[in-house]
Amino acid sequence: MKKLILASGSPRRKQLLEQGQLQFSISTSTVDETITEPLNPEEVVEQLSLRKAQDVFSRFDDSIIIGADTIVSINGTILGKPKDEEEAFQMLQQLSGNEHDVYTGVAILSKEKTIVFHERTIVSFWELTTAEIEDYISSGEPFDKAGSYGIQGLGALFVKKINGDYFNVVGLPLARTVRELQNFQNSIS
Repeated sequence: MKKLILASGSPRRKQLLEQGQLQFSISTSTVDETITEPLNPEEVVEQLSLRKAQDVFSRFDDSIIIGADTIVSINGTILGKPKDEEEAFQMLQQLSGNEHDVYTGVAILSKEKTIVFHERTIVSFWELTTAEIEDYISSGEPFDKAGSYGIQGLGALFVKKINGDYFNVVGLPLARTVRELQNFQNSIS
């Protein structure tokens, strides 16, 4: 059985894979995440997850690598991780009272095979006050999260409803990833 490596330093993805009872190690990707060509959100997360997996695969080519990337999209605008408090405020203000999409792309690759897929979850936010947004930003939680919020943390207080995989919003569609990985491993053994 090949060694499984997660190409991500995300503590949330690590926790999710542990929840899935997978044995794996971590090697963080250092790939540039800049997208220059015009792509839709599905293509962006699939391309970035594949880039991350390929980056780690170049160092561990005898393993199975899982790469993942999550973005938030609202009205055709992709919201990544905020650079500063001002950008976090603008993102949260944009999400306030609105519905947005969360996409996570996942790439699984080895010498024998590569699969790439994505999941989409629709999230609706309550109307947020300026004070709520400022208090949340002062917690520090928004700064390493796409769209400036974490559904698994204090950001949960903003969520009115979701349609789709909750874990996808956290950063990895766990059930689908585990099933895809099982099929992947069966097809190369």
